[in-house]
Amino acid sequence: MPAVHANPGSAAARRMARARLLRTLLPALSLALVLIAIAWLNPRAISYFGFNLMLNLAIPIALATIAQMFVIASNELDLSIGTFVGFVACVTATWLRDEPLLGVAVLIGGILVYAALGALIHLRNLPSIVVTLGMSFVWQGLAILVLPKPGGKAPDWLLALVGFKPPFVPFPILAAVLIAVIVHFGLMRTSYGVILRGSGGNPAAIAKAGWSLLKIKMCLFALTGLFGVLSGMALIGITTSADANIGNGYTLLAVAGVILGGGEFVGGRVSPIGAVIGALTLALAASPLLTFMRIPPDWQVAANGAILIIVLAARALISRREG
Repeated sequence: MPAVHANPGSAAARRMARARLLRTLLPALSLALVLIAIAWLNPRAISYFGFNLMLNLAIPIALATIAQMFVIASNELDLSIGTFVGFVACVTATWLRDEPLLGVAVLIGGILVYAALGALIHLRNLPSIVVTLGMSFVWQGLAILVLPKPGGKAPDWLLALVGFKPPFVPFPILAAVLIAVIVHFGLMRTSYGVILRGSGGNPAAIAKAGWSLLKIKMCLFALTGLFGVLSGMALIGITTSADANIGNGYTLLAVAGVILGGGEFVGGRVSPIGAVIGALTLALAASPLLTFMRIPPDWQVAANGAILIIVLAARALISRREG
């Protein structure tokens, strides 16, 4: 009777499938480890009230991360999203409350400016890092002009929306799930979402298929502006007042959230669900975890960087095994 030998090809395929599954689950594993550490240090934090408190600022970070994700999907990088969030916050706390029509017009204008930036970067073949870095100073200056000193007040309807307390599930978790599902469906499950992602992975093929790369780039940057507006409004709904510098740290947090969630700078590889999970991980690891460990707040940026490095190292090992 002839001996039966295992198929080496199928074994390699199974190993590759396991590596890809582990790579996909890596953001969720990172979040789970942070939650386990928090539960071990302070079990009372794992409660309805605890999650409301710990994830208080997670929603603005998640929205800013999604905004950055759309730019990274097109192989670009936005260094102005933080100052843009600050500008939106100042407009929300002043004009949107006192003169709603003017406030809405200014916010829509900000989204159109982002679309114009996408067109400029594509038509003139300019590096997005340089263009958005310059725009960061523009947004910062406009924010100071709108609100020279800290102050203003969030609109009442925004306070009521952010202050909503659903039964059983804390509002930040409910909002994070809603954001992730909506963006995942739009970007990953629709035909035009495939085109948007394809513009970062293989723009030549997209252009050959008859799609306008200019319109795609403008659409992606407009989506970045839209979610930047939502992030700034959510931030003011939580803090109730504004400051021109309130969103400056969101640029690095947004980039870290996308990368932590499985995104890559090349190839249009992004994950909306992973990006939201990455934002939640950073929000939990930054303040609650360090507080429970009695580590000074000055180490917040270092902690975020350490988490990002560890996850990237794990991803590199998985990618090597997959290769």
